[in-house]
Amino acid sequence: MGHIDVNRVSFNLPDGRPLLADITFRVGEGDRVALIGPNGAGKTTLTRIITEELAAHAGAVTYGGRVGVMSQFVGGFRDGRTVRDLLVSVAPPSIREAARKIEASELALMERDSYEEQMAYAQALSDWAEAGGYEQETHWDVVTTAALGVSWEKARFRSVNTLSGGEQKRLVLETLLRGQADVLVLDEPDNYLDVPGKEWLEEQLLRTDKSILIISHDRELLSRVPTKMVTLEPGAAGARAWTYTGTYATYDEAREQRNERLDELRRRWDEEHTKIKGLIVMYREKAKYNSDMASRLRATESRLQRFLAVGPPEAIPVPQKIRLRLEGGRTAKRAVVAKDLELTGLMEPFSTEIWFGERVGVLGSNGSGKSHFLRLMACGGTDPDVEHQPVSTIKPEPVDHDGRIQLGSRVRPGWFAQTHQHTSLHGRTLLDILHRGDERRAGQDREGAARTLDRYGLARSAEQTFDSLSGGQQARFQVLLLELSGATLLLLDEPTDNLDLHSVEALEQALSTFEGTVVAVTHDRWFAKGFDRFLIFGEDGRVRESAEPVWDEGRVQRSR
Repeated sequence: MGHIDVNRVSFNLPDGRPLLADITFRVGEGDRVALIGPNGAGKTTLTRIITEELAAHAGAVTYGGRVGVMSQFVGGFRDGRTVRDLLVSVAPPSIREAARKIEASELALMERDSYEEQMAYAQALSDWAEAGGYEQETHWDVVTTAALGVSWEKARFRSVNTLSGGEQKRLVLETLLRGQADVLVLDEPDNYLDVPGKEWLEEQLLRTDKSILIISHDRELLSRVPTKMVTLEPGAAGARAWTYTGTYATYDEAREQRNERLDELRRRWDEEHTKIKGLIVMYREKAKYNSDMASRLRATESRLQRFLAVGPPEAIPVPQKIRLRLEGGRTAKRAVVAKDLELTGLMEPFSTEIWFGERVGVLGSNGSGKSHFLRLMACGGTDPDVEHQPVSTIKPEPVDHDGRIQLGSRVRPGWFAQTHQHTSLHGRTLLDILHRGDERRAGQDREGAARTLDRYGLARSAEQTFDSLSGGQQARFQVLLLELSGATLLLLDEPTDNLDLHSVEALEQALSTFEGTVVAVTHDRWFAKGFDRFLIFGEDGRVRESAEPVWDEGRVQRSR
């Protein structure tokens, strides 16, 4: 069986700042270890070190068994690769190399159909067979049937552009969980999955005998799956790791007890330090008049040196301070009115009203039209007035529809887009974006912008460009722009997907005090507990209302 030992790993950023400091933990045989911590703490960097994509600046990582890896980018591929390309990318190294040789030989044959190229192609096919390629294709047939409902022959050349993020995730998870790897390193595997997909993933992780290292921010998953949780805790000298044996259900209480214990140890250390220094002062003074005190002075000075050499106990982690202020404002009582609304080709006509101050969750399977519904409101609805123009930096594209959807007076839609593709912000630093403002948002002076970024935990990233931020940092900055733009209707499309646990809790607190209306698409079961009611986009193509969340809707049956 497999294991991973991470021993005193350290890593510095290109500008010299320490990111990771003496990270040590173990993923033992059959362990399910969750790696958590604030956005930007170095979780993905650490997994890249573990999977040998990056070299650590100090320390070492050792393995037992074969390692399978899912990167955080799976689910967002829109680069023209095929299903075969995607599955090859997460296959064992021998399969990847054999597939590369076949592809190179095929390209060479297309350019020059010579005897030498034909022999090279024959050799590539022989290498493919020797590497177990045909057995791998049998495995992939099982995988595509389970994930996509079609055989390998029908799926292999299909573009991943035609797959939803959830389908891409499910495809890679199926091949890794059914594969021969002894250890799996999974970076946010639950992102893009709908709730049945998340529940399927949880059951598979609980059932497998593989050793698992998983990065996740899903509180339901973290409450069920891990046997241990490793927290990266940022500090001035780089992030350090704390390992807790247990799940998120008891994590907060254990963390509070640990911090209290560290505080007590530090207090005792300070008291002892003060005591020894006081003895030295006393013996030094007495030694001026009594030579017998000189030996005691030397002994106490040696004691102080030994005490300082051991050093103080571990410091209490600096708490992440994120304060989101979503103020909103009064609007008409009916914030949104939909009458016989049909999203073309997606859902049958439906009518609904959303009242000022409501928190409405929009639930359903991937591809059911939830994001289109939010985007239609983000456009200002049908024939929007000037006051209904979106305050977001993304300009939403129109949504084909029949029927009508209208926003009430003083309703200003602010859209949190699932993809974070703010092309107008690319190449610009956060300070520049806040300083210049836009037609909906007043500019800020440098000092005011710095204070605002500090409230969102982005002060250290002030001079970074928006597109260089992590997904979680981009998500926090999106919320910051919504705050400054004065939205009174928040349209949130999967807002918690890339946020760390502390940021999600800060967002929940901000929404609880927001004076306005919130409509959110979510697959986050914990986050949904704070909503008043739900619009369910059903597998039968109809939209219905529910007082409780419904997570088991299947995919809408359409010709594919």
